[in-house]
Amino acid sequence: MSALPLAHDADVRVSPDELITEHAALVRRLARKVHRSASAAIDLEELVQTGMLALVVAARTFVPRGEASFATYATMRVRGAMIDLLRQSATINRGAMRRRKKLKEAEAELERNLGRTPTADEVAGSLGLTATDYRSAVDSAQPVYLKPLDAVYSDRSAWFACTEPNAEERLQREGLRDALAAAIARLPRREALVLQLYFVEELTLEDIGEALDVGAARVCQIKKQALTRLRERLADSWR
Repeated sequence: MSALPLAHDADVRVSPDELITEHAALVRRLARKVHRSASAAIDLEELVQTGMLALVVAARTFVPRGEASFATYATMRVRGAMIDLLRQSATINRGAMRRRKKLKEAEAELERNLGRTPTADEVAGSLGLTATDYRSAVDSAQPVYLKPLDAVYSDRSAWFACTEPNAEERLQREGLRDALAAAIARLPRREALVLQLYFVEELTLEDIGEALDVGAARVCQIKKQALTRLRERLADSWR
C-alpha cells in the first residue's frame, strides 16, 4: 500500500490506515454534533458508520497540496457525508422528530430496567398508550425514505406507466364523442331529457318519473328506447 504524506508535515509519510486510525475520534465528535442538531432524527451509530466510510475514502484520496491539513479535508468530507445521509434518508417534520425521540427514550429506559429489549406492549404501557395508539405513534414518527428518480425508474414499472391515451386513441375518443353528441341531438326531446337526468344528473328512475309526471316503469321504458336508438345510430355512423 502506497504511503501518503500528511499535509501538515510533508517530511513524514503516513499511510491511509494510519490516517484513519489517527482521525477516528474526529468522526465520532462530528457524529455527536450532527446528531444533536438533527434532533435524533437518525441513529448516532448510523451517522458514525457513514462518517467512517467517508473517512476511509478521504484517507485514500487525499492529496496534500499545502493548502489544508488532512484533518480539515476529512472534516469537510465526513460532515458532508453525514448531512447527505440526513437529507437522503428521510423527510420528517419536527413534530415527528419529537415523537420518535420520545419513543426511543421510552424504549431505552425500559431496556435498562428490564435488561432486555422491551415488547411493543410494554413500551405502549410505559407511555400510557393503547396498542392501537402506540402503533399510530410509531407510524407517524417514521421517516419517508427518498431515492433518486434515476435509481428507481424502469420502463416496465407500473409506477411510471403512461396513463394518457396516445394520439390514435384520442382521435377515436373524440370521434366517438362527436358521434354520440350528434346521435343524442337527434333523439326525441323526452328521451334525451331522460338520459340527461339519469346519466348526468344521476337522478333515480322514481325522481325522473316525478319530474315528468309518469311512473318509474315508464321512465325505464323511455330510457331503454333512447339507448336502443343510440346504439343503432352509432353503429350506422361507424360503418
